[in-house]
Formats: sequence, structure tokens, C-alpha cells
Amino acid sequence: MKRNFVWVVLGFNLCLANAQVENDPVVMTVAGKDIPVSEFLFLAQKDTSVNLLEKKSLESYVELFKNFKLKVAEAESKRFNESQNFNDELNSYKSQLRDSYLSDREGEAKAVRKVYDRERNILSASHILFKFPSSKVVSKDTTEAFRAANEAYRRIVGGEDFTTIGETLAADSTADVIYETIDYIFPLQALKPFEDAVYALKNVGDVSRPVRTNLGFHLIRLDRRIENPGKLKVAHILISPVEDPFDPKENEDEVLLAKATAFYDRAVNGENFGELARHNSADMGSVGKGGELPYFGLGEMVRPFEEAAFAMKDTGEISRPVKTRYGYHVIKLLEKAKHPSYEEEERSIYVVMKQGEWNFELFKSFEDREKEKFGYVFYPEAYADLQRLCDDYHPEDTTFYNRARLLTEPLFTVNGDTIPQSEFAEYLHLYPFSTKSYAGDFLYDVYRQFVRTIVSELEKRTLSEYHPEYDRLVKEYYDGILLFEISSDRVWDKPVEEQEQLEAEWLKELSQKFEVKINRKVLKDLKKHIKKEQS
Repeated sequence: MKRNFVWVVLGFNLCLANAQVENDPVVMTVAGKDIPVSEFLFLAQKDTSVNLLEKKSLESYVELFKNFKLKVAEAESKRFNESQNFNDELNSYKSQLRDSYLSDREGEAKAVRKVYDRERNILSASHILFKFPSSKVVSKDTTEAFRAANEAYRRIVGGEDFTTIGETLAADSTADVIYETIDYIFPLQALKPFEDAVYALKNVGDVSRPVRTNLGFHLIRLDRRIENPGKLKVAHILISPVEDPFDPKENEDEVLLAKATAFYDRAVNGENFGELARHNSADMGSVGKGGELPYFGLGEMVRPFEEAAFAMKDTGEISRPVKTRYGYHVIKLLEKAKHPSYEEEERSIYVVMKQGEWNFELFKSFEDREKEKFGYVFYPEAYADLQRLCDDYHPEDTTFYNRARLLTEPLFTVNGDTIPQSEFAEYLHLYPFSTKSYAGDFLYDVYRQFVRTIVSELEKRTLSEYHPEYDRLVKEYYDGILLFEISSDRVWDKPVEEQEQLEAEWLKELSQKFEVKINRKVLKDLKKHIKKEQS
């Protein structure tokens, strides 16, 4: 019977550590449950007021720990741990805790920082796009677009003008080519290969080699690099054309300009700008706020408006009338905001990078770490067999699957288990998810996701082996929920003046109800166990 992906994940040869760590003696038994010294130390060392090597402090903590465990035992005896709310809260915590291990925070921070650093500059570029014939292409479909792009690149580096070539090719009805100038390029807004290529260009005027994206092959020229000026807040008075059949001259450009100039003169001579806007501006979205607009950056307003706004240097400055397709604007600079700090931007960048093609860069360091940990070995010849299928078939096509599932060569080895090509074919058939249109890129995305899924599952299943503190943290949270619930029920929900007596009576009751055994020998040898934990 053919293996499937679930079998692969669940069938790895995992050498999990035993729940009871070797040489981890029992320090205390409460209500029939043994408590290892490692758990005792784990909790004690979190309390900075406890000195386990000082007799009085140790005895005080032993009593505190015993009472804590007695209360947990009482909660379990009342089946608090079987409620739906309890299990929902515990499972939510375990999920969050597992996720914290299924990442490389330092590596992710570097990836986010790289994007943030790109925001320091705003780029302008022109590009010539040699389009693919369809939205889903195999290797043979890209040959003509690449040939045309490479030929145009050869002409450009040979001295011909980039713009002339782009405009000429775009005007040719027989060539599926687009020529475009992009005024502002910001991180995470363009297709990733395009963005990476633009930011890799060092000098204004530099031209990239053909760059493949979902759309086709691009030749990109860097036209401008400016420092990000941040954002502005302005107020404006808009004088726009209105339909007046009795006086059509009201809409003539000279008349509109004259009106705008009059408001400019009144504003610079001291009249309240907000009041002028409130009673005269044609922008109904801002008149109620005295013409005030939300903060905006470059690329968010029509070009003449933002150029005039960003040209002003000092808050309070008022621009002369500026013409846009909406009419004439008189603009007052209210505030300037510098580019947000990394700390302010980090979370929003991270959220965007988790989506689509950027997630591979975000999680690359985690994948590399896990592959090294579990002895990942890649066999490029076997992967090349799958790539050759992309010459004629898209990975989403049934024919691709029918052929790939018959391949049996080892594709990679991880954790001592060998995964054949057919196993990846099964995964690809079940989870054909990628943002890429080109067959080879689509295949590579799904392959990386396949490997990440396997190493992530391995990490989950070996948490206790590689991270002993995981089980202790879960146990601590488990006990903590029960302690809160039982204490609220017995003491904390009662009047404050009664709580001290209720607590004492409760502990006496618990001591009589549950048996407690304390291993004094282990406590005597605690120094040895502390050294072992620290090592």
C-alpha cells in the first residue's frame, strides 16, 4: 500500500525523552502524585525571594509548595480539570507556547528589519514588461518572452535608450509588451521579485537583467532614489468648477484661480484658515474639520497637490493656489511626522510578510535551523526530475500528478527517514497552494512548504526532548488555572475580612484529606540537583 503524507509525518523515528527524566528523583508526593525535583526547582527558581540553599528559606518554600499542590489536588478531585472552559484555556496556552518554539524570532526580526530599512528611501523606476501568454505558464511558454527581454537588454547595455526601446516595443501591436513608469515604489506593495530587483539597483540609471514575476519578464531601470520624507497633515481650501447655466464663465480657469488667490491672500493676511475652509471649500469631506485632511505620505495624493504640500518647510506655511484635476487648492501645512520608528512599524510589517510569497523570507531562518537540527539532506537530481515535468505541465495539472507520483527516487532525507518524489507528489496534489503562475516557481513554493510542514511537525513532536522546559511550563499553567479556580471558589470570592481564617481552615482540611510525603534526602542533596539543572 502506498504511503501518504500523514503516514510520513506520524511515522518518523522519533527518540522522545521519557516523561520522567533520568536521575530526576521524587521530592514530594501529594495525593498519590509524585513530583520530581526538576519541577520543584523550576518553580522555586522563578521566585527571586527564595534561597534554596538557606535552610529557613527552603523550609518556608517547601511548605508553600506543599499547600499549592494540595489545592491543585483538591481541584482535580472536584473535576475542575474536566470542564470545557478549563480545557479551552489550557489548549489555547499550549498552542501559543508551541508556536513560540516553531519560529526563529531573531531571524524573523532580521527579515522585518530588512523591509523596514527599505522604507527609508522611496524609489522611482521604469520597466519594460514582456508578458507571459497566460496566467498559468509552463517553461516552454516563457521562452519567447525571455528571448525578447534578453534581446532588449542586450540593446540597452549596447547603448540604446531604455525609454525609446520601451515605448517602441509597447507601440508594436505584434509584441505583448508594456512600458510603464512608476513614480513611487514602497516595500511590500510590488511583486517580490520585482521589488527585490529594484532595491538591488545601486545607481540611478542602472538597468536590471530580465526579472521573472507572475506577469512575465521585466527590464527595470532605477530612475530616482529619495529619502522618505515621512507624512504630513495639512488643511486645504478647494475651489472647484460648479455647473451654473446662467454664468458659464464662473468655471473658466482664470475665474477659479482668481477666487483661490483671493482666499490665499485673506489667509496669509491673518484670517482664520479653518473658518475660510469651513465656509468656502468644495471638499465636503473636510469642510467640517476646517479643511483638515488625515496624515498622508508620498504617493497618496494627486501629484501636484503632494508636491506643493511637501515643498513647504515650516508648519503654518500656506501655499499659493495649486491646480489639480479637482480644481484649485490653497494648502496650509499643519504638522510634519517623521518616518515611524522600527518598533512602531515592526508588527504591521510582520503581519504583511506572513501572507503570500513574503512568508518564505520571513520564516527562512526557522526552516534552515530545523533542517540542520533534523539532518535534512536534499537530492538535487531527484528534484530536477520534477522540474523537467514543469517544461510541459503545470504542477496543478492532473497529468503532472499522474507522472510525478510514479517517481520513486529519494527527494530528501530528514530525521533519518527518506522521502521519495512520489510522497511530495501526493502532498502537491493535496495542497497545491502558491501565489506563483510560472510552473517552476509554483513547484518550488509548494516544495518549501512541504519541507517546512515536516520539520515543524518534528519540532512539535520533539518539544519535550529538545526543550525540557516546555512540559514544565504546561504543567505550571495547568496547575495555575486549577489553583485560581479552586481558590476563588473557597476563599477569594468571600468577604476580605473572612479570607485569612477561611484559608487556614481550608489548608487544615486539605492536610487531613490528602496524604503528603516529603523526601528529605532529596532536599538535603538539593545543591547537587541545582548544579545539574544549571548545567
